[in-house]
Amino acid sequence: MEDKSTGYYDIPTFLKQGDFDVRAIAAANPSLTVLGFFSMLSEFIGLMPNVTRALIQLSTVEAKKDDFGNYQVLRDNADKAIVHNKGIKDMIALLTEMGYEKFISGFNYIFNTAWDEEATIYARHLIGELEAIRDLINTAKRLNKPESLYNEKNRELSLQEYINLLEEKYGHKPSILAIDDSLVVLNTLSSVLKDEYEVFTLPKPTELEKILKRLTPDLFLLDYMMPEIDGFELVTIIKRIEKHKDTPIIFLTSAGTIDNVTTALALGASDFIVKPFDRDMLCKKIEKHIEKKKNFYFL
Repeated sequence: MEDKSTGYYDIPTFLKQGDFDVRAIAAANPSLTVLGFFSMLSEFIGLMPNVTRALIQLSTVEAKKDDFGNYQVLRDNADKAIVHNKGIKDMIALLTEMGYEKFISGFNYIFNTAWDEEATIYARHLIGELEAIRDLINTAKRLNKPESLYNEKNRELSLQEYINLLEEKYGHKPSILAIDDSLVVLNTLSSVLKDEYEVFTLPKPTELEKILKRLTPDLFLLDYMMPEIDGFELVTIIKRIEKHKDTPIIFLTSAGTIDNVTTALALGASDFIVKPFDRDMLCKKIEKHIEKKKNFYFL
């Protein structure tokens, strides 16, 4: 019976990332099914709060020597934080299954070192590395099962077979990052564009810079009015990144006033579409700007 707690994930998101080598995981686990892989990812997300809590505790332990001039007291305190945290043990088992040797080595270093200030720094570094993987997994999470898995015959495909199927069927498609605080809008965009493009969605615009360390979209779709940060600020963030100085940006806005449009274009946006958008117009504008970008690079 299918595990209802398991989320669904967009494997092409992982295929494009060097930080998450899904091909290596598939190679290390020939019998791993796609749904089994999804279960792994959900387990990783579920373990992160406890693991992060323990690592924070380890990284903030005061580094002081005992009466004999060593760090045994600190080592004892570190061991207590590890021993009483089942999440760390489960995370190590999961990372072993996934073949993430660098993280396993990191935990082993923390377990076996003569605890000192360097070890606390290493614990903080490990937190950052694990959180980067967590963020990428969350970026790839989808509300619905990938369409290519609806076919009953494909339910038990191995992860490697599924990767082969995706690459054979779709090859490389231009990628789009859609940023909007409305999940309804993001799901609509994904549904409309998925046949022609790889669509990545971001409902939290404040995480844009973090996401762009891992994604290199061919075009951005930006909402204008969002809490905490608006579309104008996002354009500025995007244009500050060297590799995205010429990446086309299309605004999707319900506030299509002359002032807003003029400001968006002045900041570096390529085009705009007023919500509710016309599907054909959206597709034509996206195609035009992606082709324009291709032609620019091949001049």
